[in-house]
Amino acid sequence: MNTFRLCTVLLFAALATACASAPKPMAPASDSAAGSTVIDGSVAASTTPVETAPVATGTTPDTATTDVAPVEAPVAVAGDAPATSAEDDFAAIYGGSVADPTLPAAVSSPAVYDPWEKFNRKVHRFNNAVDRGVARPLARAYSNVVPRPMRLGVSNFFDNLTQPLAAINHLLQGRPVQASQALGRFLLNSTLGIGGIFDPASDAKLPRRSEDFGQTLGVWGWKKSRYVELPFFGPRTVRDVFGLAGDIPLSPVRYIENDKTRIFLQGLNLVDTRAQLLSLDSLREGAVDDYTLVRDSWMQRRAYQIEGTRSQDEDKSLPDYLNDEDPDPTVPANAMPMPQITPGG
Repeated sequence: MNTFRLCTVLLFAALATACASAPKPMAPASDSAAGSTVIDGSVAASTTPVETAPVATGTTPDTATTDVAPVEAPVAVAGDAPATSAEDDFAAIYGGSVADPTLPAAVSSPAVYDPWEKFNRKVHRFNNAVDRGVARPLARAYSNVVPRPMRLGVSNFFDNLTQPLAAINHLLQGRPVQASQALGRFLLNSTLGIGGIFDPASDAKLPRRSEDFGQTLGVWGWKKSRYVELPFFGPRTVRDVFGLAGDIPLSPVRYIENDKTRIFLQGLNLVDTRAQLLSLDSLREGAVDDYTLVRDSWMQRRAYQIEGTRSQDEDKSLPDYLNDEDPDPTVPANAMPMPQITPGG
């Protein structure tokens, strides 16, 4: 009996020693201390603290419950980053979201109405052939032989002859101030400028503005007109073709009775006009479609001649370099060798 009690005591002592020496289970560490995260029942342990990553949807994954409140990270959404100065400049010029809401809307080019494109392209090829074979060689020879001061005098002379026509069209457009300026420019250059060879009117602050009856029809309401290219005359619209009927009788060159003198002046005007366009040849040669380049450029400038000059008169805050109108690059109607028109004939 004593032996049985001794064995029982030794057995309980061994069990107590085994329980005391067994490793104790570790308590779960918090996210802030051990960086572990419980996801779907599994434990992802890390030896170093891990920061909570931003989530695009604004929510965070399920984490183990701790006493420390999770820190919300900023949400990264595409497009929230502030635009750079280059992006702002691009948006201001080409449209899109503009950082400054006070900036004006991007400029849009007017649509070109060209239902006769197939015919116009044929005429354009013909005009280019005439230009390469006749007009451009004459213009280059004229620029190489005639000194620049003399060429400037020729340009001033023919420009002065257009001022009476400009004065009449200004009156028809309801702009008497501009009409008086054009008439005063003509009288001053014809007298002190020795027939218009010199330009004292510009020194007298009389602006030069080219106006024709085609522009007057546009001001009267004929805004949209189909594009047409005429042989020798070049780019036009149907509106401007009708405008020629009002411009041709008012050309002073038409009333020169001597045929040789009249034809010489008409030819000189054409050559001088073409010489002023020589600087554009390199641009046209590099164009993918020369017809489209000429058509769109001419139509945009024509729209500016009708609307832009009137806007300048109403807005006096424009800088001087925008208020100065450059010479008209189109072939003038009075330069074409057409039959002489006499009063009553």
